[in-house]
Amino acid sequence: MPFAALSTIGLFGGGRRTDQTAAHKEGLSGSMTIAWDDQFKRGNIMWKVPRNIRMNDNIVVREDEIAVFYRDGKALAYLDVPNRYALTSQNAPIVGWLIKVFSGVQQQAEVYYLQKRIFDGKFGSKDPFIFEDPDFDLIELKTFGEFRYKVASAENFINQFVGTFGLATSVDVENRIREELVKQLYVTIGNMKEKGMKVTQLATSLNQIEQFTIENSKPHFGNLGIDIVQLSGLNIPIPEEIKEAIRKASGARVLGRAGPGGVAAYQQFAVADSMKTAAGQPGGAAGLGMGLGAGVGMGYAMGSQVPGMMQPGQQAQQTKACVKCGKQIAASLKFCGECGAEQVEGKPCIKCGKTVAPGLKFCGECGAPQTIVCPACKKENPGNLKFCGECGKPLTG
Repeated sequence: MPFAALSTIGLFGGGRRTDQTAAHKEGLSGSMTIAWDDQFKRGNIMWKVPRNIRMNDNIVVREDEIAVFYRDGKALAYLDVPNRYALTSQNAPIVGWLIKVFSGVQQQAEVYYLQKRIFDGKFGSKDPFIFEDPDFDLIELKTFGEFRYKVASAENFINQFVGTFGLATSVDVENRIREELVKQLYVTIGNMKEKGMKVTQLATSLNQIEQFTIENSKPHFGNLGIDIVQLSGLNIPIPEEIKEAIRKASGARVLGRAGPGGVAAYQQFAVADSMKTAAGQPGGAAGLGMGLGAGVGMGYAMGSQVPGMMQPGQQAQQTKACVKCGKQIAASLKFCGECGAEQVEGKPCIKCGKTVAPGLKFCGECGAPQTIVCPACKKENPGNLKFCGECGKPLTG
């Protein structure tokens, strides 16, 4: 029978299972010719023939197809050479190995068609990846992109997607491939994070993530009978709240480089930013209900709370850190308003703890000497030492 004439008889399936078409028989023996027409293939990587194939049936395999025979949870055999195969004893020289499959009690098997060509797909993560960043703590990330894939092993493909996962349609298979790809992307991102990648470096690392995912996932997809040919257009959007935090951190870092007043400058930046946020809220300080007077009042209140922040009519005030607690206080103060410590530069007395001004050898409070001369080498040492820092001899007899 000419190959072109096959389109007029038998079972010609599409991407969806249509058991109604199984009624078309050929001849008195009830045999059937099965083929997967191009008009039904489209974007389907797999098609399950809606009825089991039996002895005396004919199966058509085209250049871009593989026909896999499946029974008892595993692939039994497959045909990948283009031809029209008659499953009869007379055709044993060609398909004798396949006829053996139909010997015994069960003289039938399921048939799955697979396309050999490369498919284009898109993916997007359903569940976020939790990225633990040293600067921004726990961040939820999602991935989106495009990929190209094809069947690499018909046997592994059927055994895994049909036998293990129990999938019967092309749509189910493609969804599972997307899920597996997202998992492998998450593994790659996790590995790169462990090597020091931060969330702020994701945008410049997308190409590396694509390449590493393709290379490192080959064994995983090989077990599934799939080859990921290409991964492109990868997008890992950073949440808006993290973008805002990066903007604020960047602004504060610039202010922090201003010198000794960097801490006060950062506090001013934080207060100004909070005022801006409040103004944008319903009933905020800048709203029509409160008016300009309330905004000015808030400025005075904030100015009195933040060190170094000027009020109208005031000059910039110089600040310094308390010698004891480190609190920023006015440079003119002699005592810290936080801990009460006297703001005299020097070292604490080795006996009473009172601050001793630089250059003094005796404490002005208790009179204790702050240095001691080594009796052996005559080297002067701090008074709280027991051994000479020059020769190591005891400083007391």
